[in-house]
Amino acid sequence: MSAPVPRARRLPVVLRNPSFGRVWAGQLLTQMAGRMFQVGAVWWLVGFAGGDHRGLDSGLFLTVSTLPAVALAPLVARVIARHAHRTVLAVAAAAAGLFATATAVWAQAAALPVAAVYAAGLALATCQAVFDPCLTTSVPELVEDADIEAATGFELSTQSVAGLAGGFLGPLVVDAGGLESVVAGCAGACLVAALLIVSVRFPHATAAPGQAGEPAPERRTLRRILAGLPFIRRVLVCFALANVFTTAVYVVMPLYTRGVLHSTGSTVASLEAALGAGTLVGAFTGGRLPGRPTTAGSVCLGVMGAALAVPGLLPGHMVAVGSLVVTGWCVGAIGVRFVALFQRLVPADDKPGFFAVMQALLGATFPVSSLVFGALGDHLTARVLCLVQGAGLVPVSLALWWLGSRAHDAQPEPSATTARQVALTGDAS
Repeated sequence: MSAPVPRARRLPVVLRNPSFGRVWAGQLLTQMAGRMFQVGAVWWLVGFAGGDHRGLDSGLFLTVSTLPAVALAPLVARVIARHAHRTVLAVAAAAAGLFATATAVWAQAAALPVAAVYAAGLALATCQAVFDPCLTTSVPELVEDADIEAATGFELSTQSVAGLAGGFLGPLVVDAGGLESVVAGCAGACLVAALLIVSVRFPHATAAPGQAGEPAPERRTLRRILAGLPFIRRVLVCFALANVFTTAVYVVMPLYTRGVLHSTGSTVASLEAALGAGTLVGAFTGGRLPGRPTTAGSVCLGVMGAALAVPGLLPGHMVAVGSLVVTGWCVGAIGVRFVALFQRLVPADDKPGFFAVMQALLGATFPVSSLVFGALGDHLTARVLCLVQGAGLVPVSLALWWLGSRAHDAQPEPSATTARQVALTGDAS
């Protein structure tokens, strides 16, 4: 008979490890603040700022808000390698808080010009582009080796939770107190996050090669990594193309709310919540999908295309909510299946570089999608944009299915059960 597990070991890692818990709370606050400002600003541009180019204005804002994570990736990697992670995290959170505070003071004194809103979005996104990868790198410095998997799970789940909460609050706060209230809330959240991180000791921190003056170990270039993984490279291209149509939902949702539903920020909040809730459920249940990942992914893309097109054919609030729940579920399920597949097929030494290029490739499509659909939104109705989104996913779904059928014999994919186990445990061995 096994000995009972001590109660302390049964507690979540954020409670057992106060240092990690405070840093995780800081991440939750900064990501929630960033998402609240992003969604709130888009709704402000569409519903309040007026003008003849609401679609283009909101698309440009989302482009500006997503560029730092892609454009600054090499610089951020060098900063993280050369400086103490606790310092990088605290400075990033404090800088975001101070910039948001200055913007909030300006907004209280006078109406914010659109250019200032763009600048605030760029500043907050830049700080978050430093904070998030630094925290991921810092996990082993905060927890014991046995807790790394659990801590990583908490750290990765933050984006979904923060995105759901921030996306829900942003439009509501804009309706209640204007964009200045959103900026003030962001300032407070980021400054509190900085204080939490400053109060933390990183018990397992060691000097990285760049900090200690030692030469960093030689790594394979990203081009060489992808050159050795032709099947995965083609899968990534498929998902980059799919992202052009799926991420457009962040531009289309506010335009649909205003132009089709003629509603307020509470409706935008409900649509954001539907998308976020569906994504969370999909992330927990996607590993149970039967079949090979490419087959399941192809079906999910097809279902997602149909779901995105439905509000264009049958306009209505509840129709849009249902559509976004299904869309979110497909996004979460695809993420679980394919991250598990990549964990299994990518060599261990190449995984850091591979996942970096994966994030950069998929993230680079967000600015393109925002600009294209934002510009189209000034000339086409939101219902037509929904149909364009749905139609655009059909050829990508077929391409992924064809790719999987060709590659299956040469490079078998893991079964659904194995993929689920990998997704839940992170074990690719």
